[in-house]
Amino acid sequence: MSRYWSNRVNQLTPYVPGEQPRHDRLVKLNTNENPYPPSPRVLEALAAVGGEALRLYPDPDSTELRQSFARLHGLAPEQVFVGNGSDEVLAHVFLGLLKHERPLCFPTITYSFYPVWCDLYGIEYQAIPLASDFTVQPADYPADNGGIIIPNPNAPTGILMGLDRVRALLEKSSDSVVVIDEAYIDFGGESAVGLIRDYENLLVVQTLSKSRSLAGLRVGVAMGDAQLVEGLQRIKNSFNSYPVDAVAQAAARAALEDEAYFRDTCARVIATRERLSAAMRALGFEVLPSSANFIFARHPGRQAKDLFSALRERGVIVRHFSRPVIDEYLRISIGTDHDCDALLSALQELL
Repeated sequence: MSRYWSNRVNQLTPYVPGEQPRHDRLVKLNTNENPYPPSPRVLEALAAVGGEALRLYPDPDSTELRQSFARLHGLAPEQVFVGNGSDEVLAHVFLGLLKHERPLCFPTITYSFYPVWCDLYGIEYQAIPLASDFTVQPADYPADNGGIIIPNPNAPTGILMGLDRVRALLEKSSDSVVVIDEAYIDFGGESAVGLIRDYENLLVVQTLSKSRSLAGLRVGVAMGDAQLVEGLQRIKNSFNSYPVDAVAQAAARAALEDEAYFRDTCARVIATRERLSAAMRALGFEVLPSSANFIFARHPGRQAKDLFSALRERGVIVRHFSRPVIDEYLRISIGTDHDCDALLSALQELL
């Protein structure tokens, strides 16, 4: 703690991301990155970025990129907001749309950055317990709230919430914003983007880090009613008027254009996820049903923290959360078939 820090900094407990090890021989299954490279069109777009584009400031409104998202989802460009990864987009959402007198609601087990943003911006929140099967139950959410935000599929469980439950939340909370955080939606779920035309209080947030393999460039998007997007633009232009750089804009547009490659890599991840889930169940693990690019699993006969440490000693890194309720689970990102075979071999040795 520094005597030069503000009181707000002293009170913060920052989010801790997954480890980024520097050892090349480790099997890295801890940060939900895509095991496959981005589309070849992305690499072509990166190579085409010249010095003139780097000398100048980028388009502050990311006009062409917003148009690309709009065409893909059948929206108008004014219904699209982009930023440096979905985390930056969500930070603007918290400050611009979710800071109200009534508490913000989100699940007790969810993306652990949510309470960090609440602490940073002074947002009161209410954590709503999940059902015993880790599902979100709209009936448990109060109608009188300052907003609702839920990852779908949820993190770190990977469990998908059907659009019927999304509609129930939207209709129950018509006077507040409902944010559906769809970082993993492309690995087995149906996006809520199609509901935007019917619900002016819906904001859908997505990222190109996972299914489009652009985690290293940081591009995120929020889509919703034009008035919601205008609120985010006001926050952005009061914080950083040039958020998405020229290189990231070009790469993101190229990634969105290659639909065939996108669908192929998603299908490969899904196939590996199902194969890994079945193999781990055969080893005695309980594996939650996942619609994400990771699985959430526990072994009734072994402590998760011990398995986590033993796997790391064998060169396989997964994620373990020490929070109550989920402290006996491991979150395992879906890698290539080769990566997952290495994990299974290590588990077979340990068990």
